[in-house]
Amino acid sequence: MAIQQRIAEAAEQSGREAADIRLVAVSKTMPVEKLRAAMDCGITVFGENYIQEAREKFNALYAQDVSWHFIGHLQSNKAKYAVKMFDLIHSVDSLKLARELDKQAAKIDKIQEVLVQVNIAAEDTKSGVAVSAATELIESVSGLEHISVKGLMTMPPYFNAPEKVRPFFASLRQLRDQIQALEIPGVGMDELSMGMTGDFEAAIHEGATLVRIGTAIFGERQ
Repeated sequence: MAIQQRIAEAAEQSGREAADIRLVAVSKTMPVEKLRAAMDCGITVFGENYIQEAREKFNALYAQDVSWHFIGHLQSNKAKYAVKMFDLIHSVDSLKLARELDKQAAKIDKIQEVLVQVNIAAEDTKSGVAVSAATELIESVSGLEHISVKGLMTMPPYFNAPEKVRPFFASLRQLRDQIQALEIPGVGMDELSMGMTGDFEAAIHEGATLVRIGTAIFGERQ
C-alpha cells in the first residue's frame, strides 16, 4: 500500500523505525464495505468521529481483529458508548469528560486509554485544552482509577504547505517532553497523534506515533 510505503520512508528519513508509527485510517462517513476492503489491504486501526455512526460499524465488524480509535470531539453524554467500543480515545480535553469516561469505564471494569487533545495554535474553532493548561489537566486526570493517559493529540492549523505546519508538530513534541520529564505517576507520554493526509510526513519527522489518514486511503468524501 502506497501510504504505508510513504510512512516507512518518512520514518527512515527521520532516523526512526517504521514499526513505531501506526496508521489510523479515518473512516468517518465510509461504508462498512470500504472498511472491509481496507482490512484486506492490511489496515488494522480505524478512527471514527461520530458515536452513532461508529456503533453501526462496530456492530457490523466486531468479529474482525482491528482496533477502534475515537478521534472526534466527544461529548460527556456519549462517554458510556465510547468506553464500550474504543481502545483509544484521542480527544480528551476537559476534566469533566475524563471523569465521565472514568465513571463509565469503571462500570465495565475497563482501564480506558486516552490521549489529551491540545489546541496547539489556540484556534477558536478547534477543540482541545490550551497549552498552558495541559499539564494541570493531565495531573488531574492521572488520579482517575479507570483512565490511563498515553500521550497527546493535536489538530494544527490548515496550510497547503506541510512545512508551515511542522512548527506546530514540533511544539506538541516539546510539550510532550516537558510533561514526560515531570514523571507524573500513572501517565505515559509514548503517543503523539498528529498528522493527516496532507502533512503526515512532516508530523513523522517531528515524532508522530499515530497518523490519522483518511483521504489518501478512501478518497475524497462526498
